[in-house]
Amino acid sequence: MKNSQKINNLHDLRAEITRLNLRRREQEAYLTDQYALLKVKVGTPFRFFRQITSQIPGVGMLKDFTSGVGKAVQRKDADWLTRTLQLAAPIVLNSTFLRKAGWFKKALVLLASETAAGQVNQDKISGLINKVTSFIKPKKKKKKEKLEEDTIEKIAVMEQQVAILEDERFTDKI
Repeated sequence: MKNSQKINNLHDLRAEITRLNLRRREQEAYLTDQYALLKVKVGTPFRFFRQITSQIPGVGMLKDFTSGVGKAVQRKDADWLTRTLQLAAPIVLNSTFLRKAGWFKKALVLLASETAAGQVNQDKISGLINKVTSFIKPKKKKKKEKLEEDTIEKIAVMEQQVAILEDERFTDKI
């Protein structure tokens, strides 16, 4: 498949570039066609399922309900923590508290926990942690800082006054 044609001058280089660009376009067209065929093959079971469910009354209402829950769960501000909680919360709840529960209760817990986890994100958790740590941390004493600033200013003013007095004494002696 490797072309061992040597390039000797500028004309050969341009011809090789043109040949490679043509080959690239052909391969892209082939892959685009193959991708379209794959989408049709994969979409066939979904189309079949859609046709069957369209004949059953009440499926549209259920589909609207589940899509509404899906939109509430997949918000734009969902980060890695939210998505992890959405996956882990139902698994933990179903394996610990709801071991002997039926499939209907487990499905309701799944929907409720995903929606609740969708409301949680990193910013809310970090805000909560900051509030707890600020409550636990001891208060800083602001009076000491103010006193230190005031004393520094007083010392600076006194040093300036001393310097002025020394200058006056020095100029009086001369």
